[in-house]
Amino acid sequence: MPESVPVRCPDCRRSHRYTAPAYPCACGAPVAAPLDPDRAPGPVGQRSWREEWVSVRCGSCGLRGEWPHPELGCPCGTVLRIPVAGEEAAVPAGRPRRPATPVVPIRTARDAVTAAVLYLRRLGHEDIRRADQRPTSGIGLAGRGVLAALDPSSRPAAPRDVECLWLTAMTESAACLYFSLSGYTDEARARADTLDVPLFRLDLTGVPRPVNAAADALDADAD
Repeated sequence: MPESVPVRCPDCRRSHRYTAPAYPCACGAPVAAPLDPDRAPGPVGQRSWREEWVSVRCGSCGLRGEWPHPELGCPCGTVLRIPVAGEEAAVPAGRPRRPATPVVPIRTARDAVTAAVLYLRRLGHEDIRRADQRPTSGIGLAGRGVLAALDPSSRPAAPRDVECLWLTAMTESAACLYFSLSGYTDEARARADTLDVPLFRLDLTGVPRPVNAAADALDADAD
């Protein structure tokens, strides 16, 4: 089971008991970051993309993935970042399984961002951050040589969404791809095929499913 540690807010001095959240690895085993009880939590000030993630290793399959850094929201309004022991975690080892790309079940928009970032890292893009230019809808993600749009809304992506992503990527001389939770209109898919933009649909398990031929080719290269 995930461990828990005592936490005291440095601002209001309230005491809390924090349990590290567990995320399911692709092999099915729960993975939780190892908390460091000897280090005091610190308030989250200006956020940086790198500090939002922690490297965690699954004890069942051995795969190391990037997961959200443990945080606790105090009723006084202070958000505390919980110290993690070392850089890696291990859950109790189970039956060995073949390593696979970690996935995050999607319940919130942040989960969708995590799933998209994990897939982009699978493609070899380790420096993923929020894009400087926000897309027409949803969230923009960027890395060296790549630009991605993520639409976590309940509406299918439209042709204009695909076109704007493609134009922005052309301006920045970057490759691009689109993630959507609700799929795409027929017109958007046709426009993406014309522009050779890979389209992925994120299912609720957090797995990006290729929607067009460009996405199939990109997904095959990632295996």
